[in-house]
Amino acid sequence: MAVFTPVSREEARAFLADYAAGGLRDLRPIGTGTENTNYFLDCTRGAYVLTLVERTGPGALDYVVALLVHLAGKGLPCPAPLARRDGGRIGRLAGRPALLLPRLPGAPVMAPQPVHCRAAGGLLAALHRAGEDFPRRRDNPFGLAWCRARAGEAAATLAPAERALLAAELDRQAAAGLEDLPGGVVHGDLFRDNVLFRQHGPSGVIDFYFASDGPWLVDLAIAANDWCVAGDGRDGAREAALLAGYQEGRRLTGAERDAWRDARRFAALRFWLSRLADRQRPRPGLLVRGKDPAEMGGLLRRLAGAGEARRPAAEGHGL
Repeated sequence: MAVFTPVSREEARAFLADYAAGGLRDLRPIGTGTENTNYFLDCTRGAYVLTLVERTGPGALDYVVALLVHLAGKGLPCPAPLARRDGGRIGRLAGRPALLLPRLPGAPVMAPQPVHCRAAGGLLAALHRAGEDFPRRRDNPFGLAWCRARAGEAAATLAPAERALLAAELDRQAAAGLEDLPGGVVHGDLFRDNVLFRQHGPSGVIDFYFASDGPWLVDLAIAANDWCVAGDGRDGAREAALLAGYQEGRRLTGAERDAWRDARRFAALRFWLSRLADRQRPRPGLLVRGKDPAEMGGLLRRLAGAGEARRPAAEGHGL
């Protein structure tokens, strides 16, 4: 979340006229995140999040909205966009597509303990299961083909050692065969700030704008690279907890367990490249904090240089 496009109270009031949310009491910008403009709205009939969609195209946004409605209907704690008075769920505000979403309870845990990681793993497994009968499809916008296309521009700004790392990793991923692993709907961005907790239990999962179809293992690896990383590139206790929680809801196959290290490396590569793109082409905004590409570049270097990681246990007890 971030603020790229300013919204006045008058504009918010006009937007709310198309919803049964009541009158506006308060409008506050949300300054965290990197993709869309977000505001907290307090209204006479509830508390909401107003999202102005900055980069997701119309077809992809239709997919995201339909997916949120589907997952919420399956009992996943995600915010299904409110319907407008005309029945649609996508409005227009300040020249942008806009959504009004219920504000979920809880807050992110930015220093998670194993208990939080286990809960996050279970939540991700539930998301994957709930999406199995979702009828729509969206190609992964950040798959290996995107990484290859992005690599040329990124390499021009990198030091020789980083260019060598990038080239070697692209070669490895071309042979890894991750796209052949079991898959379906993926969140694509299950970082710590996208899961809300009350006590030690998850109360919500947000920010589905990278959601698509893809390998479930890569989705789990994206989470591991944020929730379970210490100075040496991994935290065994938290990683074991994340994997155990996931396997309580969905057991990994043997092929997935064998591919775990490559999935972790691909997840680091994907976010290294996207953060480099954001650094090279900064987007103007009122409240925007870009994430440091060196975090994921360094993680990839550590994962690539480490010995062979042990595969996740079939019993669901982590490593």
